[in-house]
Amino acid sequence: MKSVFKIYVLGILLFSAGFANAQIPKYGHIDLQALVQIMPERAVADKQMLAFQKELENALGIMQKEFQTKYMEYTTKKDSLSETVRKMKEEDLQSMNERIQSFQQSAQQQLENKNAELYKPILEKANKAVKEVGAEKSLVYVFDMSLRVILYNSKESLDILPFVKTKLGIQ
Repeated sequence: MKSVFKIYVLGILLFSAGFANAQIPKYGHIDLQALVQIMPERAVADKQMLAFQKELENALGIMQKEFQTKYMEYTTKKDSLSETVRKMKEEDLQSMNERIQSFQQSAQQQLENKNAELYKPILEKANKAVKEVGAEKSLVYVFDMSLRVILYNSKESLDILPFVKTKLGIQ
């Protein structure tokens, strides 16, 4: 009976020693948006995005100018045109207007796709660096402060932005 009691006490001591040695969970935070803003790749992506947007705007401008020219021509000659020619010009204008609207929708989708194409690798690189620093610093969680969902930030939470900047070679 005494040996069972000794084993029981020894088990409790070992079990409580395990709790005493257990690490207190550590938390980190970062403003991921601020990190992305200072990454050199973002400036390159911004320039490419701006150039692509300008190209689409120029194409749309040409289409709209052509429509305006034909519309002005139609309105000045409308009364002197035969019914058949007038209907044909109206259908042509309607068709041009539909192409412009279709182009605008397509351009919007192309802009969204280009944005994802250009910025996805940047975000992936930032996230990878955050994960690596989190692992190096033995953090349980890393919160993104740019999402503004943290209701409380204790002093025990480690701001890992400086460490991630160092990992990415950003000063």
